[in-house]
Amino acid sequence: MLNTLKVVLVAIGFASLVACANVGKPYPEHRVPDIQTGQTTRAEVEQMFGKPWRTGMENGQVTWTYGQYHYGVFSEAETSDLVIRFKPDGTVASYSYNRTGPNNGDPAASSSAP
Repeated sequence: MLNTLKVVLVAIGFASLVACANVGKPYPEHRVPDIQTGQTTRAEVEQMFGKPWRTGMENGQVTWTYGQYHYGVFSEAETSDLVIRFKPDGTVASYSYNRTGPNNGDPAASSSAP
């Protein structure tokens, strides 16, 4: 009986360790306010944030996505994503920044700041 209890407790402990997922990669969220629509170039975005985690197209515009997502069974999800859309001339057409968890939506309060 005692051995069975130990096995169950070890299994629960192991399950709680592996019951979370991390996707994406960290990026300096505190730099989001530095993006200037119509002025900031792709090269400047890459200098600020590094290579994008994902690239694509939206309505004919090149998009770069920076994101980090942490999901846990026993904790609230913490996510942040930055999607930048570029004009044909290579400058920023628009961008969106979204965050869940602590400091929700405030890049200045982000834990990614140095």
